Amino acid sequence: MRSVLTFAALALVVSACTSSDYRRASRQANPAPCPNVFVLEDASRFVEFGGQEAKLGNVVLSGEIDDVSTTCRYFADTPIFAEAAVAFSVGRMDASEAETIEVDYFVAVTRTNRDVIAKETFRVPVTFRAGQNVASVTQNIDRITIPRAGENTSGLNFEIAIGFALTEEQFRFNRSDQSLKFPES
Repeated sequence: MRSVLTFAALALVVSACTSSDYRRASRQANPAPCPNVFVLEDASRFVEFGGQEAKLGNVVLSGEIDDVSTTCRYFADTPIFAEAAVAFSVGRMDASEAETIEVDYFVAVTRTNRDVIAKETFRVPVTFRAGQNVASVTQNIDRITIPRAGENTSGLNFEIAIGFALTEEQFRFNRSDQSLKFPES
């Protein structure tokens, strides 16, 4: 009976240590770097035209992704949990009234230079005050989950790609090497 109690006590201590080790590991530094994050060049901006012709005088709305920053956390054999902050600038031609618009963008997780593992579209509200032509906004994404095959799978095996959700016409315009930049506000 004494050996059974000793074994039970020992099992309890080992499980408590394992749980404690797991919590401690979750607070320690990552075993390897976070995934590379980048903005897709062809989806880094959008332009909406009001007329039939794609020319500067017909632009009614445009936007750019200004910056992206990420952090991540993983340990043992857990997935990689990343957070991102995406900064946007959006410009409009008619600044007569206050207005809020919504702009769609995506976040895709890929294996490095390979297949898309997951892709999600987000909507960011952009508010212009009356008389304001350019508005900037940063949106935080609280959780991007990246599965790992095991404990030895580094974040360097993955990439996080970000870009605007474009129409076919907007995509072709971006590919045409035409560039419309915002005036300084």
